[in-house]
Amino acid sequence: MDRFENMKTFTRVVEVGSISGAAERLEVSKSVVSRRLKELEEHLSVQLFHRTTRNMNLTETGSAFYQQCVRILDDVLEAESAVSQAHGTLKGLLKLALPNSFGIMHLNAAINDFLKVHPLIEFELDFNDRQVDIIQEGFDLAIRIAELPDSSLIARRLAAIEHVVCASPGYLEEYGVPQLPKQLIDHQCLAYNVLHNYKVWKFKDKDERSINIDINPYFRSSSGESLRDATLDGHGITYLHL
Repeated sequence: MDRFENMKTFTRVVEVGSISGAAERLEVSKSVVSRRLKELEEHLSVQLFHRTTRNMNLTETGSAFYQQCVRILDDVLEAESAVSQAHGTLKGLLKLALPNSFGIMHLNAAINDFLKVHPLIEFELDFNDRQVDIIQEGFDLAIRIAELPDSSLIARRLAAIEHVVCASPGYLEEYGVPQLPKQLIDHQCLAYNVLHNYKVWKFKDKDERSINIDINPYFRSSSGESLRDATLDGHGITYLHL
């Protein structure tokens, strides 16, 4: 019995919530995951899960054991990382979730440069603007342009993002240039609908006071590129990050 692999498998089942999900994360069969859990329970002579046809819930003993496993596995990873860094070598898999347009424009080159310095790092990149579940989907890091909701996850602000309201010269010539944010109500607006409040555009006045403008977009898209192209074609005014 490989205690380390069994503990690692146990923590993945807890975090993902299912044997099939853990098997996919670990790239092994479901039977292997089930066998490792059985070996672990038999070795410890305890029941770690309450099993039903639909759910696997931790027992009280299983919950306490999970906390210990997380600590032990983290210590092992930290020890390995310390040894690798001491020899100037970084290696392993990093699975990242990145905003589509922003990621390609600003992060692609940085990642490629990083790989030249650390060729043993493996990247798995998901360029997508959808909301991701970091734990369930196995991401190590997610970079997002958004307001962070209440969460137990650790977040760090990387940079401020500037936004611009823009339109094509042809559209402005035909429909006029709005002089105040409230005048956007009378214009054709193109909105980025991934945000939960995409019908509200936020501005600040000269005194840095917030102004929220409710718009009624006739064109909605989850892609910044499609909004840019529609705007350039003269279909309306949009609100994009630089």
